[in-house]
Amino acid sequence: MAKKEIDELSGVETTGHEWDGIKELNNPMPRWWVYSFYATILWSIAYTIAYPAWPLVKDATQGVLGWSSRQELTTEMNAAAEAQKVFRDKIAALDIKDVAKDPSLSQFAINAGAAAFRVNCVPCHGSGAEGRAGYPNLNDNDWLWGGDLDSIYHTIAHGIRSEDDGDTRVSEMPAFGEMLQPQEIKQVAAYVVSLTGTPRDASMVEPGKQIYADNCASCHGENAEGVREFGAPNLADAIWLKGEGEDAIARQVAAPKHGVMPAWQARLGDATVKELALYVHSLGGGE
Repeated sequence: MAKKEIDELSGVETTGHEWDGIKELNNPMPRWWVYSFYATILWSIAYTIAYPAWPLVKDATQGVLGWSSRQELTTEMNAAAEAQKVFRDKIAALDIKDVAKDPSLSQFAINAGAAAFRVNCVPCHGSGAEGRAGYPNLNDNDWLWGGDLDSIYHTIAHGIRSEDDGDTRVSEMPAFGEMLQPQEIKQVAAYVVSLTGTPRDASMVEPGKQIYADNCASCHGENAEGVREFGAPNLADAIWLKGEGEDAIARQVAAPKHGVMPAWQARLGDATVKELALYVHSLGGGE
């Protein structure tokens, strides 16, 4: 039998392996670590037998316990829905103003509305409901159709220019590029800018004011403060939906853009629409 080699510096037996003059010491792993490693192997075998583990062609092994993460999630979601059912049934049965008067019910509705908003409304109105060009900011107090609970509810429920809802909000601004001369459009744009700022050419304001009175006042009002029955925006508050500045206003006058908002009641149900309305109203701009 070959004599075991002992390392002079450490006094530990070597394995006989050597690389570039460096010899490997025979230091076995601690017994507790080895036993723990064996235990993990046994545990993994038991786990793959008890729980779904091995992928197959179209499915996977189900495990003797029959546990399913999907089924567990479904059970938890159903339990949560059942717990919420009492509140949601009350919300569906009550008028939205009565929901707002009940502190606990109102708080539940606002929280539920915030969740529904993140799922359905964020793509257009933004995560903070701050809006962007063409999509209204829901935090301010500028409302095309009214900012009280009933008005917000109706807008969400039936949408704006939604083709699949007979009660949808409808407004149509004519394309004045087909009625007015380019110079007249510039003049009326200068007048509108003068309501909240300084136009590039002050001499265009007075003729623009007359053009406005002849063509625009019937919808936007004599003082340009808007008419909600028509969904005509307030032009005197410096809050712009389609773009601000003379050029943007002139483009909108010449060839107006008309946005479309889906009718959400058929998609989400009446209770969720009420929750959304209460949430939007709570953002700070609600009347």
